[in-house]
Amino acid sequence: MATRQILLRAGDARDVALVDTLMIAAFDPRYGEAWTRNQCLGVIAMPGVRLTLAFVDDAPAGFAMVRSVADEAELLLLAVDPAYRRRGVATALLRGVIADAGVAGVTDLHLEVRAGNDAVALYVAQGFAKVGERRGYYRGKTGQSFDAHTYRRGV
Repeated sequence: MATRQILLRAGDARDVALVDTLMIAAFDPRYGEAWTRNQCLGVIAMPGVRLTLAFVDDAPAGFAMVRSVADEAELLLLAVDPAYRRRGVATALLRGVIADAGVAGVTDLHLEVRAGNDAVALYVAQGFAKVGERRGYYRGKTGQSFDAHTYRRGV
């Protein structure tokens, strides 16, 4: 099935059930990367947080959550439902995040990602460079730990 249209729209706390559904579908529980619904609600309510939802032909396909402070921003979460992967949804979300950051006066955009996550290729393709590592940052369901790598790009 070819993608006809990817639509991005701003979200808010009213969309947390949708975010929760997408996150459950997108994040493998082995790695401990998903947030709880309450964590999402708490972060969405913070100043400088922006939630962007992606829809493919009117169906929910993914989301991105970013927090900006002064001239820096951090991509907190980016998730795409597995049924919509490899259709440009993550790229559209990430490009939207970058564009919004530029409009907001952000000069540096940061993110962290689990070592070995396939999303690294997307981030590097969009101009992010690895700047650090947090050993054992993620804790999976079985107690196994996974390193997190930090990335940065100018806006």
